[in-house]
Amino acid sequence: MSGAGVANSLLGAPDLGMVTQTEIANIADLVCQAVDIPVIADGDTGYGGVHNVGRTIRLYERAGVAAIQLEDQAFPKKCGHFEGKAVVSVEEMVQRIQAARDARSNDEGILIIARTDARASLGLDAAIDRAKIYAEAGADLLFVEAPHSEDELAQIGSELSGHRLMANMVEFGKTPLLSADRLAELGYCLIIHPGAITRAVVELTRAVLGDLRTTGSTKGWLDRMATFADVNALLGLPEANEWEVEISRRAAEVGDSE
Repeated sequence: MSGAGVANSLLGAPDLGMVTQTEIANIADLVCQAVDIPVIADGDTGYGGVHNVGRTIRLYERAGVAAIQLEDQAFPKKCGHFEGKAVVSVEEMVQRIQAARDARSNDEGILIIARTDARASLGLDAAIDRAKIYAEAGADLLFVEAPHSEDELAQIGSELSGHRLMANMVEFGKTPLLSADRLAELGYCLIIHPGAITRAVVELTRAVLGDLRTTGSTKGWLDRMATFADVNALLGLPEANEWEVEISRRAAEVGDSE
């Protein structure tokens, strides 16, 4: 669950740190209810001081989030591939990580992904040094955001060897798009594509609506659309209908037994 995605879809705004703690926790809860796979959720900066970070962890655990991403940006944070980012001190980020660890239910609870955005303002070496300290502070996975080349991705993998690493593949962003196999070779165990669907849907939406405006119809798109039935099957309508029938049957049996 991308923080940028929540800002884009909930607020219709760019990822500039405007989403609140409760807004994103509510979305995390809805996402976790809707799927049966582990959910990795963006936790931005934790939404304040150490007490806020702790509350964010508790809200995410209650929602069912499997892993939270916490970053070392200063408030207001920005998308990791925007210009003009600033980072907090190493000490402040260590406090965020330790607050998150203390707040989770146990060591097997929500995983903590520590992200550093220091590459943009302090350089790659400083970002890698920060990641090492974040691992020492207790982060479960490390994430150096927005490396600029495959060589930089390789350097991160080499210098952070022995740690679990995450890579972020942002189409049209600052980092080159590499395959999952190649990233695994470089030492990464988790790869995310947080904005891929958004970018694809935006482009398709423009095309469909543009054609609708020109032709007055969507008929030309039918072979590229999911059907009405397909969408509702994906959303669980057949199972919901079966359950409704089952409830009616059981209710009728209760009445018949009197």
